[in-house]
Amino acid sequence: MQSTPDISTGLFHGLEAWLVRTPAATAAISVFGGQLLSFIPEGQPDLLWLSPTRAALPTPIRGGVPVCWPWFGRQDQGDDVPAHGLVRTARWQLLQARYDDHGAVELQLAPVDVSASGLHMQMQLRIGHQLRQQLTTDNIGSSPLTFTQALHSYFRVGDASRVEVEGLDGLQYLDKYEEGAPPRQQQGPWSLRDRRDPGRSDRIYTGAAGHYLLRDPVLQRQIEIRSEGSQTLVVWNPGADAAAKMADVGDGWRDYVCLEVANAGPERITLAPGARHQMAQTLGSASQ
Repeated sequence: MQSTPDISTGLFHGLEAWLVRTPAATAAISVFGGQLLSFIPEGQPDLLWLSPTRAALPTPIRGGVPVCWPWFGRQDQGDDVPAHGLVRTARWQLLQARYDDHGAVELQLAPVDVSASGLHMQMQLRIGHQLRQQLTTDNIGSSPLTFTQALHSYFRVGDASRVEVEGLDGLQYLDKYEEGAPPRQQQGPWSLRDRRDPGRSDRIYTGAAGHYLLRDPVLQRQIEIRSEGSQTLVVWNPGADAAAKMADVGDGWRDYVCLEVANAGPERITLAPGARHQMAQTLGSASQ
């Protein structure tokens, strides 16, 4: 094995990125936003969707895994702050890269010059047969601090209208199309064919730490998501009508489903001074 991981800097779909290659997978991470743009296990399609239409930076990148921190959306913030936090449009730096004992590549990254009033965050990636992505938040201030966060993953699918997500049955969710309404309960797997609100989804599932399967009959694979340190799962696809008004989505709404490991909505994180919180997702896929 090489002593130095196979990591280069270059362009990925026109974006400055770190390009990682291992015997088991390849990946690309954008310098802008620290955004995972691609994860391709050996012999499989990319797990992630990236919009082919993109506005010039610093417009946020649509697709991959945007990092939302220290707030999700504009939760608990005013209208004058950037949506989904401070790091999504920041420049990031690669702090460390190494092989682990199993031949996977481990990266440690952090946003450059981001001030979040006493909160400090770094991201760790482990790239091998599976991908593990972790956000580590430290309270370096002198008083308790509260934040929200998400790994806003856009998973590539063959047809969003035909996929199902297992692991949510029986959970409570808030429907963002019904602002102020009481929570509803999920019945069976999630899909865009839900009779109550067909063809679109913007749901915040609570008490949702765990294990999910995205079953895709068109690409004939299932994507497995395991979360740690997360209490929330956001499931989003705008559907045809809303996507038609989004220049970087359009007909692409059929090509992805967002499953966002998060702490958001009623499930905020409060850290005491000197305390640390870690949230992670592990992604894998297999033929079905």
